[in-house]
Order: sequence, then structure tokens, then C-alpha cells
Amino acid sequence: MIPYDPERLPIDEGLSRGRSFLSHVDARRSVRMFSDEPVPAEAIEIAVAAANTAPSGAHQQPWTFVATNDPETKHHIRIAAEAEERENYDGGRLPDAWREAIAPLGTNADKSYLEVVPWIVVAFAQKSTPMPDGTLRKNYYVNESVGIACGLFITALHTMGLATLTHTPNPMGFLMEIFNRPPTERPYILFPIGYPAGDCRVPDLNRKPLNSALVRFPE
Repeated sequence: MIPYDPERLPIDEGLSRGRSFLSHVDARRSVRMFSDEPVPAEAIEIAVAAANTAPSGAHQQPWTFVATNDPETKHHIRIAAEAEERENYDGGRLPDAWREAIAPLGTNADKSYLEVVPWIVVAFAQKSTPMPDGTLRKNYYVNESVGIACGLFITALHTMGLATLTHTPNPMGFLMEIFNRPPTERPYILFPIGYPAGDCRVPDLNRKPLNSALVRFPE
């Protein structure tokens, strides 16, 4: 154990920082219309480094972020993702309730943005981790840990003025093959990353109000 002595802020300054952060993240939106403007690799490295600060079960950090800016790889991902999505949208795999829920978003099987964005990053969850002696270490609270890391990853991208989308084509097994990942991992989220297109449009959504998200107990 080592000492922990974080900066103690006056409450007014702390609340001011909190309000500024809220205003910043409240402007974030998921994007499906991207520019092909280049994004430096350092931006991806910074976002993954931010993800690495996430808390995780037993500090096992059960995640791998695989990044590509290779046009051929992005093309293969698009073809495979659209094949799965056509089965979802047109082949009847999506239940009626889910179709109704996503209808306001106007989404469909077209994933052409996967070839427009400069980067695709896929977060893989490590069900277990190979150890130097050849054994496998079981990881705990994998979903929770990777989910928190991905949240920090998204926030870091937004802080740098970049946009992304939490794309989860189902099933995502094709990503295992394309990226040649070990069987101890599974695809968690696919992130297309770039700047929003100049004519980008997003759905007119409202955030859940605070009085619905926060319950004070006892009242």
C-alpha cells in the first residue's frame, strides 16, 4: 500500500468543476455521420490510457483495445457488420419491441461510416488472462470493469473533440477472426472514431431528468 493524498478542493471550486464537467459531457452525442479527416494515433493512445485508469475487479483490468486505421481491415469490418445487421433488420432477428425502441433513431443495416472514419477501435473483454506459466487466471466482474473503462474511453474522446458510437452488431464473432484475438477474449463494443461530418445530424433526444435518475433515501 502507498499513501493517497488527493487534492482537497474548496467546496465552491469543486462544485464549479463539477458543473463545468456536466456541461461538457451533456454536449456529447453518438454520431453516425463522420468526416474522413485524419485523427492522430496519439489521440487513440490518450483515450486508451484514460480507459486504463478505470477501477476493475481485483485490479485485473480485463480489457484489450484493438485499433486499426487500415482501409482494408475497415472494409472487412463493414462487410461483416452489415451482413449481421441485415439479418437483424431484414431477416427478423430483432424482436418487435426492440424495433419499436430504436425506431426514433432511424438506424438501419447501412454501416458505410465504418469505412469513412479514420479509426475503428474494438474493446475486447478478457474472460481470463494467460499467465507467464501457461495457466489461465479467471477474471472477475468483467462486464462491470470493461463497461466503466469504455465510459472513460468515450469521455476522453469527447474531451478531445472527437465523436464515436457504441456499435454492437450482434453477433460480433467476426471481430475475433478479423483481429485474430485469443479465445480468452470476446468483443465488447466497436467504436468508430473521427470528427463529426460537416452536415452531421443526430436524433433530437432528451436526457433522463435528474429526479428520475436520482432517488434520495429516505425521502
